[in-house]
Amino acid sequence: MFKGKKLILLMFTLMFLVSACAVVPSEKTVRLAHGVDDSAGGVSAYIISVANATFFLEKEGGGLSSMIDRDGVDWIGFKPEVGSGWKGEYRGFPNAIHKQDGSYFHAINAGTDPSTSVVSIEEAHHVQIIFTSGNGKWQGKWDFYPDRCDFTMTEVSEGHQYWVQYEGVPGGEMDKDDFWYASVDNKSHLIDEPFKGDLPAPEWYAFGDVQSSRMLYILHHEDDEYPDDYVSRPYMTVLGFGRSGKEKFLDTPQTFSIGFIESTERAEVERGLRRILYELYPSRAEQ
Repeated sequence: MFKGKKLILLMFTLMFLVSACAVVPSEKTVRLAHGVDDSAGGVSAYIISVANATFFLEKEGGGLSSMIDRDGVDWIGFKPEVGSGWKGEYRGFPNAIHKQDGSYFHAINAGTDPSTSVVSIEEAHHVQIIFTSGNGKWQGKWDFYPDRCDFTMTEVSEGHQYWVQYEGVPGGEMDKDDFWYASVDNKSHLIDEPFKGDLPAPEWYAFGDVQSSRMLYILHHEDDEYPDDYVSRPYMTVLGFGRSGKEKFLDTPQTFSIGFIESTERAEVERGLRRILYELYPSRAEQ
């Protein structure tokens, strides 16, 4: 009788282990590699691949130099050549600290000050990389998940401000076919239509191209009363959360998500962004 009970217990244990293995995915959904961003002039980069995007996080400056969709299209288009301006050297994300106790969190160009970085988490479904500014007064945390990238400014230099920007090329190139949605209204706007003011909560912007089946979004996790201005430039977007003209307003830790939504329908884009916030902050479901 005792041997029979042991056999039954062993069978149940094996069944549990098999069942557990079946529900826990073993395949990586977030992959980290080290290499160079050839399209950005060969800068050294962390290369993070998720379900529908590949992010190139430049290792010295601490900003995204490229963001590649499923079709191989780069929606940032950074180039480091001095004097390229809107055609390359200004582009990136989050381009957060500019001549404000240093210039950090921008893919390295002639005006960027260097930072140091460490991979703090490398798991099958989550990669985290922390950058610290060369002067030790700013720190930013990058979290890559199966569906997106989150950037958090975790340490702010005392008495200083920053902004968070997407300066890039929707669908690979700025042209008349590009457009944007935002939390400000339910309309589709031409790419050269500016916006000035504080976006209503939840604060978000999304950029598209009529030739593409997806949109790039930037989602601000916190609500504030600071301006979130957008203006188009020749060859690139200039969207700044916490920005008005050359003024910066953010002065506390803030989190922003950037990624692709595989739709160009505004309702679907908003639904996807609200889903992210609900999963992270269930108490804000009614926001």
